[in-house]
Amino acid sequence: MRGLEFDAAAGQLHAPLIQRVDTILSAVDDGRTVLLRDADDASPIPSQANVVSLRRDRKQALRRESQGGFTLSYGDAAGEAAMSALLACATGAGAPIAADPESLSILALAGRLAASDIPVLINGPTGTGKEVLSRFIHAHSPRAKGPFVAVNCAAMPEAMLEALLFGHQKGAFTGATQSSEGFFRAADGGTLLLDEIAEMPIGLQAKLLRALQEGEVVPIGSTQPIKVDVRVIACANRDLPTEVAEGRFRADLYYRLNVFPLALSALRERPDDIAPLAFAMLLRHCPAGKQMPWIADAAIARLKMHGWPGNVRELENVMRRALLLADGQDEIGAEHLIFDASARLVEEQGPVSSAPASGRRLSNIVQLSEARAIMETLEACGGSRVAAARQLGISERTLRYRLASFREAGMAVAGGRR
Repeated sequence: MRGLEFDAAAGQLHAPLIQRVDTILSAVDDGRTVLLRDADDASPIPSQANVVSLRRDRKQALRRESQGGFTLSYGDAAGEAAMSALLACATGAGAPIAADPESLSILALAGRLAASDIPVLINGPTGTGKEVLSRFIHAHSPRAKGPFVAVNCAAMPEAMLEALLFGHQKGAFTGATQSSEGFFRAADGGTLLLDEIAEMPIGLQAKLLRALQEGEVVPIGSTQPIKVDVRVIACANRDLPTEVAEGRFRADLYYRLNVFPLALSALRERPDDIAPLAFAMLLRHCPAGKQMPWIADAAIARLKMHGWPGNVRELENVMRRALLLADGQDEIGAEHLIFDASARLVEEQGPVSSAPASGRRLSNIVQLSEARAIMETLEACGGSRVAAARQLGISERTLRYRLASFREAGMAVAGGRR
């Protein structure tokens, strides 16, 4: 059971803070235990322990210790910053971090779901942490010691996707100089994550359905099926029932995957997650040996006011910029938070020509013009990537990469359909 361990002295000196964080962590079981101790405790630290030393101090600070672990100095035990910082320190690298009741309920449900072997469909906007949740399910499942293989269906060349998923024999097609087992066989005994499943060509969906139903794959160039033992988790950032209704996604595959759906909300709809995630980004990106700035209350307030069109991915970008701007300072203030300008311009300003002339860089103008041209063309083509790419004079693959880069920049753009 994940939780906090602490002695009587630490429990007495830091009870309000410990109780708040322990209540959150106990809602999710990941088998990780964190030892909390008072910073003035001189007793030996157990080897291999995850240790966070706590100190009551008017000067709030978070420091990564050379021997491992952290020292957290805080003033207000009831404050959001102290709780968020301790929660970030107590959560393992790559594990979900949450404090919002909606997120905690999803994690608790995912933990129970992990014990079964049924397919899982995770819906949610781009950048909300669907792969993190998928890894959480795998880590809590009986397959945890098996492989976890993640495949982004939108990033794979469509002509090669079948071979990449199911494998191929040597000489099966031009360029097949050696055989390949494919992602399904690579995930045998473990979990296969099919991200952006809505981007899979409809012809290939039938073969995926057979693999799920029969538990076997037929490599390209072979006539003999090969048994596989794989749990499939599928993720989608578009509404699959709509895709089914419009003929872009097979209904039988949808119902096969939709045994137990989970839905992740946009970050703006779970504001209590923002501060813990922001501190987690500091821990992830602050170099070892560097002073780790504290996130001021004014900065947390500003973070919670932002609309986060790019969700957690955008938050990570903002915090990495803040680390650079606050280099050498004790804290990150509201003035260090630079939000993705391209996302704000696309969503708020309308035509490019209406943007103020002062302070605009040519690169920003070009990026914004390109983004707007692509999105307007996609909309005019009814979301069809093929038609939009043809009209724009670029390949569909280039268009797909452009859309992915816009999402990385925090723009809320749809993926389009084939």
